[in-house]
Amino acid sequence: MRIQGGTPQYSWVLERRPSHDDLIDHLVRSTALQRGEAARVVLDVLAYFDESTEDFVRRRHRELQSGGAVNAEIFERIAAELPHRAVAPPELSLRQLRRIVYG
Repeated sequence: MRIQGGTPQYSWVLERRPSHDDLIDHLVRSTALQRGEAARVVLDVLAYFDESTEDFVRRRHRELQSGGAVNAEIFERIAAELPHRAVAPPELSLRQLRRIVYG
């Protein structure tokens, strides 16, 4: 699958994933999306679910911190969000979450 005007962040998905033409076709039929837009949505969703637990924790920490939350709130919220990921990681303690962010 080749996407015109695609962004470099998706290139690794195209290399590692089989074609998702059937899903893209479904999105085109069932939504107002054009084929290129549907392909970008599919790639964005795949990239989102391919994010490692560590990358998710770091990203959410940055997002919540930039929204004004303090670490005590941030780590509690991340701990509550992790079990609801598509593939939930093993339960992590607040200390383990802090170590992911701060080393």
